Amino acid sequence: MTRTLAALCLGVVLAGCAVTQPKPPVLDLPEPTATAEQNALLERWWIAFDDPVLTALIEEAYANNLDLKAALARIDLARAGLLQAQSNLYPTVSLNAGATRSRLSQIIVPPSDPPTTPSVTNDLSIGLQASYEIDVWGKYRAGSLAAQNDVVAAQYDRESVRITVSANVARGYFQLRAADALLVIYVDTAKTRAETVQLQRDRFEGGLIGEYDLRQAEAELSAVQADIARAQQAVALTESALATLTGRSPRAVFTPMIARGNSIEAATSAPQLPSGLPSGLMQRRPDIRRSEADLAAADLRIQQARTNYFPTISLTGAYGFEGTSLANLFTGPAAAWSLGLALVQPLFSLKSIEAGVLAAEARRDAVTVQYQQIVQNAFREVHDALSTNDSAQRVLAAESARREQLRQALAVANLRYEAGRTSYLEVLDAQRTLLASETLRIAAARDARFSIVDFAKALGGGWQTESVASIQ
Repeated sequence: MTRTLAALCLGVVLAGCAVTQPKPPVLDLPEPTATAEQNALLERWWIAFDDPVLTALIEEAYANNLDLKAALARIDLARAGLLQAQSNLYPTVSLNAGATRSRLSQIIVPPSDPPTTPSVTNDLSIGLQASYEIDVWGKYRAGSLAAQNDVVAAQYDRESVRITVSANVARGYFQLRAADALLVIYVDTAKTRAETVQLQRDRFEGGLIGEYDLRQAEAELSAVQADIARAQQAVALTESALATLTGRSPRAVFTPMIARGNSIEAATSAPQLPSGLPSGLMQRRPDIRRSEADLAAADLRIQQARTNYFPTISLTGAYGFEGTSLANLFTGPAAAWSLGLALVQPLFSLKSIEAGVLAAEARRDAVTVQYQQIVQNAFREVHDALSTNDSAQRVLAAESARREQLRQALAVANLRYEAGRTSYLEVLDAQRTLLASETLRIAAARDARFSIVDFAKALGGGWQTESVASIQ
């Protein structure tokens, strides 16, 4: 009966000391509505744009971006912390060696005749010392598993940075191509406006029109020249931003040279986006996986803090040799050893331990809320990207049709003006409206591409799930 009771108590203790990987909380998630093929395109989603320059820029950023290099350093830091935590699971063994030569004070110990104690002595020693704290309550196992989760969290953080970098490079590139397209339109418009100004000046000097029409034409030319300057500024700023994202040198950032891929017209189109919510979003988003690892580490550190209520049991041992000379140092009589067992139970520091447990629980509660916010935000981003892409595609189609209609309206206005059936204001109004439509069409194409980038980012596109090691 006694043995049975002892075995039962031992089983209860060991069960209480078991350390397992905590599970994240269960949340109310929407059902997937898209096919699995969508996930296969996420690892390199930018190839859907069929632009080798964009692909080259993203690969350059993956190789040189400084945020990615900083994230890699944080992984190394977490791995060092894991090694430190794992070291507590093993005994510490050290080699000690020493040599001393001492002389006794003849005042304290007067010399005798014959001398019974030498006044000068040698003490040589060498040996091994070991100590080990038995992890009865799982304190160090919990700390080691928490440190493993820290490493995984750091790896997922790096993948989150990769996703952000690829998305920012793509958005910057599309912003640059849109600015290029605007610049071409403004330059072409300026040439047309300059020809119009010369024509109006000739008519004014010939007495065919008044000064008002001439000044209006000159004002329109000045307005387009201002647009050219703004577009050139946008190009310059976007180029330097892309040079920074791709991790180029300060010299290259100061004088950026960004290649262009597809033609201007190709830059105003956008591929179609599959609709629906794919399966596995919780596994595809590295920020969610990182938060799960953070939450598991926080739970484990609560377990680790609670073990401080219980006694620690330590073993110590030493074995070596001690003698007065090298000749007798390694002889049998010079051998020395010791074994020890120590148990320490906290008595008057329970409030301090309680504070540590409460602090760990508070950190876990904060990480839990953060986890819920990250999941919530992930599904909001997917929803918003789908909605934005749908509206951006419809806006692009409408603006493209409107541009063609306004081109025809401008041709009619020119004919009416040349026939003397209307004033020059009608031509100016048609020119302004057409130019505005051109800029809106380019903005719509840019926004449609932005929405695809945002959708890929919302789905956790731009990384491989195999790049992160699992918890052992």
